[in-house]
Amino acid sequence: MDLTLHAISDATRRDLLTRLRESGPLSVSELAGPLPMTRQAVTKHLDVLEQAGLVDRQHRGRERLHTARPEPLRAVVDWLTPWEEEWDDRLAKLKRHLEGE
Repeated sequence: MDLTLHAISDATRRDLLTRLRESGPLSVSELAGPLPMTRQAVTKHLDVLEQAGLVDRQHRGRERLHTARPEPLRAVVDWLTPWEEEWDDRLAKLKRHLEGE
């Protein structure tokens, strides 16, 4: 989970993951196109995502295509769920208090 949290702590990497999730397999050039950075910089971000297991690379000819893998995020969601439930409970109690119940 540490690698996953580190990988998603960066806004650029979150953006890359979102684009991969929404658009399917993309090359580094396709990912770098709208970003204000070089393909080398995008590749470094993809390396971090791949080390965390959040991205797969496939070779298709001379091109490397990248695909999002959401499975490592499950551990983060599982860890956060009790916190979410606790806050939901607190907010429900506050609502009842404010409504005079």
